Amino acid sequence: MHSQYRQATALKKKLRGSDVKKLRTSLEINIPESKVRKVYHIKEKAKEIVVSGISSIEQALPSKIGDGKDAYFIIKTAGSNLKKILKLPEVDETRTRCNDVLEIESVLGIEAARSAIIEELTEVLEKQQGFDVDFRYIHLIADAMSYGGKTEGITRHGIIKGKSSVLARASFETPIKHLVDASIIGEKDSLTSVVENVMLNQEVPVGTGLPKLVVKKKK
Repeated sequence: MHSQYRQATALKKKLRGSDVKKLRTSLEINIPESKVRKVYHIKEKAKEIVVSGISSIEQALPSKIGDGKDAYFIIKTAGSNLKKILKLPEVDETRTRCNDVLEIESVLGIEAARSAIIEELTEVLEKQQGFDVDFRYIHLIADAMSYGGKTEGITRHGIIKGKSSVLARASFETPIKHLVDASIIGEKDSLTSVVENVMLNQEVPVGTGLPKLVVKKKK
């Protein structure tokens, strides 16, 4: 009954001018005489009002993990609100997981977001797809996406736009756009990394290609 009272109070607050009555197992919204269009508008507005629970959690599904003494229950949700969920006393924050990397970054910080990227990549590549990927590659991707203190996607709008090399940016997507933009402002490429040297069929400045041989000639 206390929960139903809170729901009725929330509806009354949002639907001003409407009378909300508590029935035995439901709530009834009484709307003063009005046009059908307005009634329909109020109905749609009522469907969007959160009367209890946590906003943005659309569905919740309890699930049992394991058997016997080691069994425990978890709740899988459609939608997430990590900041509010972690404040609930019933929730074990040490075992709470979220697959929204940007939300994890905003609530727990960039290191937690990096760990989430590693977990998600491992889950998809190894457990779902069955690929045997060395953990160093996965960690390298996670580091590249988070090293700037902000989670960036591996796209032309993410980590690629931060590259100082014009040819490196052009090698990923929309090469014509990058080359034209660089030409307009007179941008130079110092050819200091691998990608641009490979594009120009030159020795890359890593490994044996890094040291330079200097010969002092006799006068």
